[in-house]
Amino acid sequence: MPGRPEQSPTSAVWETSPAAALRVRPGFDLAGLDRRSTPGWTAGKSAGKALLSAHGDRLSELQERLFADGRTGGDRSVLLVLQGMDTAGKGGIVRHVVGLVDPQGVQHHAFGAPTEEERSQHYLWRVRRALPEPGYLGVFDRSHYEDVLIVRVKELVPESEWSQRYDEINAFEEEVAASGTRIVKAALFVSLDEQRERLAKRLERPDKHWKYDPSDIDARLEWPRYQEAYQAVLDRTSTDVAPWHVVPADRKWYARLAISQLLLDTFEDLDLGWPRAEFDVEHEKARLAAS
Repeated sequence: MPGRPEQSPTSAVWETSPAAALRVRPGFDLAGLDRRSTPGWTAGKSAGKALLSAHGDRLSELQERLFADGRTGGDRSVLLVLQGMDTAGKGGIVRHVVGLVDPQGVQHHAFGAPTEEERSQHYLWRVRRALPEPGYLGVFDRSHYEDVLIVRVKELVPESEWSQRYDEINAFEEEVAASGTRIVKAALFVSLDEQRERLAKRLERPDKHWKYDPSDIDARLEWPRYQEAYQAVLDRTSTDVAPWHVVPADRKWYARLAISQLLLDTFEDLDLGWPRAEFDVEHEKARLAAS
């Protein structure tokens, strides 16, 4: 925090876990969120970046255990759902957090505008097809929540239709969780000023022009309506099975650290060991020595 001495990176710990500090509870007010804050963390930036780096080995091992479990008949998987306005840092989470684990065990899906085929189906059709298989860490960069966010703001379907989707999404996520998938939902929120700065940097750098979309300005002009839509999502779809975690994202290092900790805690909670060999290990050692 500003003006506060940083702890040694080797000793810094969370004062309150992100699972507790960031979880949406009844009465949460998005308008009151300080988007430069670092809930649960007071050790400073350098310690936070060091801890993120330190998470790498453990996350990688636990993800490999999950992958091995899936390859040997297990039914468990993990799904990370990332939501946020443009420039909120979803891509950075994928690179700097999900990138800590072996990519062969990751199934990443970025949901854009639906294709003609997808529009002809129920809105959850394409989401079901993208769910992680057993043993995988699935990542949704945007998700089924677009169907109660942009669809609501842009009035792409009548209110009578999108207003029913909150309950449908809750039922869908209960079904997904019951099948063996642990769902981690993180909504990243930047301030209007921070978003302006990030968009300006994209315009100033030719190597970032590909990331810029003129429609981002249109979304800024609808900022109050998007915040209202996000508040409804948080109010209506943060459940015991799949709670939302609101991540202040003006400080990129904090958002990455917080989500890495959410993932790490989720993997730890699965309590996965290594699958037992389905062969006689000592016999195979003897065969190998004689070969």
